[in-house]
Amino acid sequence: MGASLSNMGEAVNGSTIGPGLGDIPENCVARVFLHLTPPEICNLARLNRAFRGAASSDAVWESKLPSNYQDLLDFLPPERYQNLSKKDIYALLSRPVPFDDGNKEVWLDRITGRICMSISAKGMAITGIDDRRYWNWIPTDESRFNVVAYLQQIWWFEVDGMVKFPFPADIYTLTFRLHLGRFYKRLGRRVCSFEHTHGWDVKPVRFEMSTSDGQQATHEFCLDEHGFIDVSGHRKRGSWIEYKVGEFLVNKSGSTTEIRFSMKQIDCTHSKGGLCVDSVFIIPSILKERKR
Repeated sequence: MGASLSNMGEAVNGSTIGPGLGDIPENCVARVFLHLTPPEICNLARLNRAFRGAASSDAVWESKLPSNYQDLLDFLPPERYQNLSKKDIYALLSRPVPFDDGNKEVWLDRITGRICMSISAKGMAITGIDDRRYWNWIPTDESRFNVVAYLQQIWWFEVDGMVKFPFPADIYTLTFRLHLGRFYKRLGRRVCSFEHTHGWDVKPVRFEMSTSDGQQATHEFCLDEHGFIDVSGHRKRGSWIEYKVGEFLVNKSGSTTEIRFSMKQIDCTHSKGGLCVDSVFIIPSILKERKR
């Protein structure tokens, strides 16, 4: 398709019958690219030299980067991004950038350039996490951090976290990623054990979120509603489920926002167990809606 478009200004015998795409000035192509998504720009770069040059323009890719992209680069050693073009910086930041001893990651959505974040269970305060009678760390490739916290049994359940970050102006959704039951591989197949899974149908778990500028959200969910199927068609037991805690609005880019979040079930009249805690996600709400 690219070859046919770039040659559409030429006749079959090679004589020119009018201007073609190759005659469009590179700066005009760059102006058009300002209104396209990064994948669209990369596809059009294959057409001809002018499109290829415009697709490498720093001005084009500067417009795709978030206003605070330097804050993301500051998490990396300078030698990884010095002398890189803006296009290469965009590609670098589209991959997870770890910080806080690797317990948190931030990255750019490849299509929109919006900032996303994930916080590992290791980056949160979990009641009783150091006592192996209650909790264990399980290595797994089902987590982007390659480890999840598994609860065998406890009476007082509480997980708290906090992050400070200069989020660009946007609306964000915060979710907890949880899994009922312990999963493992047997003969190459994924198997789930619900030996310790109990107590989550007695009382709901309370999820809370607050920001440094006074925004708050609270939701309650029973984690073990038998037969429940989520919007993706998954049953609660044996599947990863994202529980939405709430949304928060960042009005102005450049200022640091502090977000505190928690999940707890502190009714000590019954024990609970058999739960994997993976991570917390902070994703622009428009991306959540698009995914759904």
